[in-house]
Amino acid sequence: MDHAPGDTMCPRYQQAVQILGKRWTPLIVRTLLPRPRRFSDMTTIIEGLSDRLLSERLKELESCGIVHRHVYPETPVRIEYVLTSKGRELEQVVEAIQKWADCWDEGTRN
Repeated sequence: MDHAPGDTMCPRYQQAVQILGKRWTPLIVRTLLPRPRRFSDMTTIIEGLSDRLLSERLKELESCGIVHRHVYPETPVRIEYVLTSKGRELEQVVEAIQKWADCWDEGTRN
C-alpha cells in the first residue's frame, strides 16, 4: 500500500513539535533572537510568563541544545541566556509564523 505524505509522522518532526509546541517556548525563542537576555528581561518582555515556568522552559531548551546559559563570574553574578547556532536556525521558523500571523490576523480576515 502506498502512503501519501502526511500518512505517517517523521519521528524527528514529532520531536521538534513536542519541543517547540510547548506553551511559551516560541515566545522565549523569539525574545532571544535579537540578543542575549537576562531572566528578568524575559519575564518583563513576555507578559504572563511565571518565573517557575520560564525557568522550566529555559532548562528544557538548554538540554535540547537550543539555548546556552552563560554565567559571568562577577559580583553580583550575572547570568544571560543566548541562542546556540541550533537555536538561531529557528529564526526562519519564527519569521514564517510572524508572516502567517500578519496575513491571517483575525481582525482583518475570516
